[in-house]
Amino acid sequence: MTTNFSILASAKALPTTQVMNQELTQLMPTSDDWIKQRTGIRSRHIATTETTTSLAVSVAQQLLQQSQLAATAIDLIIVATMSPDYLTPATAPQVQAAIGAEQAIAFDINVACAGFVYGMQLVHQYLQPGQTALLIGSETLSRLVDWHDRSTAVLFGDGAGGMLISATPSLMTGRWLGSHYATFGTDGHYLTAGQQPRVNPWSVATDDADDNRWAFQMNGRRVYDFVTKQVPRSIEQALIQADLKSSDIKAFVLHQANARIVASVGQKLNLTSAQLPLNIAQYGNTAAASEPILFAEMVAQQQVQRGDKLVFTGFGGGLSVGSAVIEY
Repeated sequence: MTTNFSILASAKALPTTQVMNQELTQLMPTSDDWIKQRTGIRSRHIATTETTTSLAVSVAQQLLQQSQLAATAIDLIIVATMSPDYLTPATAPQVQAAIGAEQAIAFDINVACAGFVYGMQLVHQYLQPGQTALLIGSETLSRLVDWHDRSTAVLFGDGAGGMLISATPSLMTGRWLGSHYATFGTDGHYLTAGQQPRVNPWSVATDDADDNRWAFQMNGRRVYDFVTKQVPRSIEQALIQADLKSSDIKAFVLHQANARIVASVGQKLNLTSAQLPLNIAQYGNTAAASEPILFAEMVAQQQVQRGDKLVFTGFGGGLSVGSAVIEY
């Protein structure tokens, strides 16, 4: 494990199909104003020909092109996803094969919307000096949505984002400063998706066998209470470990779950609007892809500079929360 944590490149990939709020009124009783007021979302991208794997591969290819690094130089590939194309093979090995990163070990993690930030911790702990990793969040959540349930369908979108991370000590910037992670499994039933069918000759029939347990099921009030209570705590604990104050942080790259949630967290921590970048209006909630998509846009728009201190925070299914403090 090293304190060197240099982000050499960042990238995003989005499906070509964009769905505006107004289009959802054809599927469910809702309106553009209703969605915007409650979530801050105006549109989302939906995979039609794309897959979780193809989006992740696109991100990986962009990262290699930006960094001019050979795929054979990659030591580790982690894909954070709750919507893989297969249970096996996982997404990361398919990315490894597609880009020719034959020296890399590759695996997926599923911590739902907190997945990317948990992946940051794994990269930090795994990489030895001189090693390099691809960390990607990729989701096609549209496959896990009941498109007639307005309490969940209006929230989610598809996309991928990622980073190429190096632990090379000679690089001038890029350090791991602190972190905090917590899981609240007793509350996990308040947010579920993708329940697997019970299909074998000895299965016992249940009353819920034919319902839509594969789709998102969410107790919105419980999840909102969890997030607004635990996310500020997680950020505070990570800052304590890093021996920093919130005023030392250039930007808090929060999971884009809901604009009202981000605003509530910012208010509890006395953050400025400049410290809380948002892009949920364009993409909705893309789970593990959320933070890397936002970060890639921040880098492309020069909203962050080398040496800036940043906090990445993910939260959601599990229920789980995680915060990582880094120097870019």
